[in-house]
Amino acid sequence: MDLSVVQGFTKSLAMTVLSEIGDKTFFAAAILAMRHPRRLVLSGCLGALIVMTILSAVVGWAAPNMISRKWTHHVTTLLFLGFGFWSLWDAFNGGETEELAEVEKELNADVKVNGGETTKNDKDSDKLKKQSRPFLAQFFSPILLKAFSITFFGEWGDKSQLATIGLAADENPLGVVLGGILGQALCTTAAVLGGKSLAKQISEKIVALSSGVLFIVFGIQSFLATVEP
Repeated sequence: MDLSVVQGFTKSLAMTVLSEIGDKTFFAAAILAMRHPRRLVLSGCLGALIVMTILSAVVGWAAPNMISRKWTHHVTTLLFLGFGFWSLWDAFNGGETEELAEVEKELNADVKVNGGETTKNDKDSDKLKKQSRPFLAQFFSPILLKAFSITFFGEWGDKSQLATIGLAADENPLGVVLGGILGQALCTTAAVLGGKSLAKQISEKIVALSSGVLFIVFGIQSFLATVEP
């Protein structure tokens, strides 16, 4: 396999995993999976993230063709360094700690002690409705579309999307897409299978520190790299 594809894949995979753990879309997938069938939530969330990853990579790939490669390289370097210091700032100032509460408020999710019965009733109702609908209607259900739209628009303009654009402008787009999709699949599956409890066990500070260091390393590497005309 082409070395540039491997390099883009590795960078994209590491960046995606560290950026998405504890992110808004991570918690959104976790909360939706508590209220609705996991298969539909996983399909909707993952579908949105795959589309977003491909769109971001296409934008990043096209950028050097519209703007000077030298300028896109410099912008990418600044982007990585900026996101790196942003993540370090969050790590030391608790910027990530409000994510779960904010997402729960936005989704009006009742997943505490008093909401357990409601969640069960919702799932039972979903199963009864599913049995009375044709296969395609089951798959393209309001739940799947809700998961897709919440994830897609929640990810739009997010740090990970902008970083993917920058990475695709500097690395092999195919590797960036493959690494990004695998990273999104791992994070989304983890979120759907038990993201809320998993997020509580993982130190948000460690994740933010790790992603900050990773972005800064990418930025330094980009700064030292030779720009091809």
